[in-house]
Amino acid sequence: MANKKKTISVVIPTFNEEENVIPIYEAITNEMKKNLSKYNYDIIFIDNYSKDTTRKKIEGLCARDRRVKAIFNCKNFGPFKSPFYGILQAKGDCVVFAAADFQDPIEMIPKFVAEWEKGYRIVIGVKTSSKENKLMYFIRTLYYKFLKKFSDVEQIEHFTGFGLYDQSFIGVLRSIDDRMPFLRSLVSELGYERKEIPFVQAKRRAGKTSTTWYSLYEAAMLGITSYTKVGLRSATFVGFITAILSFLVGIAYLVYKLIFWSVFPLGLAPLVIGIFFLGAVQLLFIGLMGEYILNINTRVMKHPLVIEEKRINF
Repeated sequence: MANKKKTISVVIPTFNEEENVIPIYEAITNEMKKNLSKYNYDIIFIDNYSKDTTRKKIEGLCARDRRVKAIFNCKNFGPFKSPFYGILQAKGDCVVFAAADFQDPIEMIPKFVAEWEKGYRIVIGVKTSSKENKLMYFIRTLYYKFLKKFSDVEQIEHFTGFGLYDQSFIGVLRSIDDRMPFLRSLVSELGYERKEIPFVQAKRRAGKTSTTWYSLYEAAMLGITSYTKVGLRSATFVGFITAILSFLVGIAYLVYKLIFWSVFPLGLAPLVIGIFFLGAVQLLFIGLMGEYILNINTRVMKHPLVIEEKRINF
């Protein structure tokens, strides 16, 4: 009896990607037919409540190709929950995750599969450089290095989730029941031995990115509050150092006033500066503690990752 064909599931998250949906489908289909013809495959689009014609175009693809599947969320559940949920729904022997905007090169899928066949259960793409905004890439680099230095677990620099995951690892992800999943860190924290393949990130093919400074901040704080204690520890250290400095300054002022009693006015400036400085430090760390508490609160509530509006071709 001939061996059963293995199945590759390709998961593509979308949000207002009307200009990229059909081209990404065609690119994946061509790659599978050209270089991976001995495998079965399906393509799963998980749409995070697009407001343009993205859903209409996905429905058209589903109607003409049964290998295309769709999950439509009933609202936007954010850039982490929806893609993660889509990965969990894939039933292939391995799951490939890639962005819809072509910044993750589809031609790398055969390379991923080749390493998977060698025994690696996780094969990921790691950016060596990017054609995106240089300032943005520099900021990302600083963030990855900061997270890597202070994290309790290993962190992978310039890894966005693009890669191939064996179904055995998908099973691990299903078992953790995480309401705030951070796939980039989960791969290094819980994953098997992995193979990293470098690539140069291309510019977005078409359309406008949905990434905002707020979403970048949210991603950064999710990584920091989930995998480091640096925020809370730094509050303790800064508070201790500030207390010592304040005590020394107070002693210096007292001695100076006793020596030069008649010519040294204390004035209000030092008092005002000290109040504003301490107030700023307190607000900073209260806000940082709030981020940790918000992270805990979201996980404790046990809300579902997403609520589906409908599925197609499942």
